[in-house]
Amino acid sequence: MATQRIQWRVPVGDSHTSAEFDAGRDNSVVFVCGHGAGGNMSDRAMLLVTGELVRRGLSVVRFNFLYKEHRSGRPDPMPLLKSCYAAVVAHVREQLQPETLIIGGRSMGGRTASMLAADGFECAGLLLLAYPLHPDGKPEQLRDAHLPAIRVPVLCFNGTRDTMCTRELMDRAITKVNTTWQMHWLDGADHSFHVLKRSGRTDADVLTEVGEVTAEWIGAMFDRA
Repeated sequence: MATQRIQWRVPVGDSHTSAEFDAGRDNSVVFVCGHGAGGNMSDRAMLLVTGELVRRGLSVVRFNFLYKEHRSGRPDPMPLLKSCYAAVVAHVREQLQPETLIIGGRSMGGRTASMLAADGFECAGLLLLAYPLHPDGKPEQLRDAHLPAIRVPVLCFNGTRDTMCTRELMDRAITKVNTTWQMHWLDGADHSFHVLKRSGRTDADVLTEVGEVTAEWIGAMFDRA
């Protein structure tokens, strides 16, 4: 069965951005997914993870942050990233009225969502894909100060070869959180969830693992089959 896809133009302050809604089994559980700093809502990684989650029944909304909508390569400051994300969520609530709304995304998109959640933004949970704990090669510049303020359940995926998330540092960071944080390490995967051929695994295997674990987490955490 073909996926139902709806395109939206979402007002963000005095501007607009693009968003797309891919329907799962129903609209009761919706995941709003932000893209990474170098990507966009329709890049390969975003489309692949969306397809995997939709096949497992989850509805997904992807959107462009304003800088990407305006075809700039320089990410917006965090306050503008957050206001754009919040505007998209407001539109999703108005259009779909989901019972359970999960926010998150890839890398920068997930970090933005996590900072919203730390501010007390209303959502049911966080789904983080390749959380960028620190800049590439700069483990001393940790992006973890806000994590203890998060109060909603979190599922976070990172690869064991992710150069933007040193495992020892992440394991240490999550000892300070005050919520249910499920950390799932993808064996052999890098920041893009790519695995080397010699690992004996494929990128498709990693994607399947992400889908399976996410479906289990949603079922257990939010009482969804």
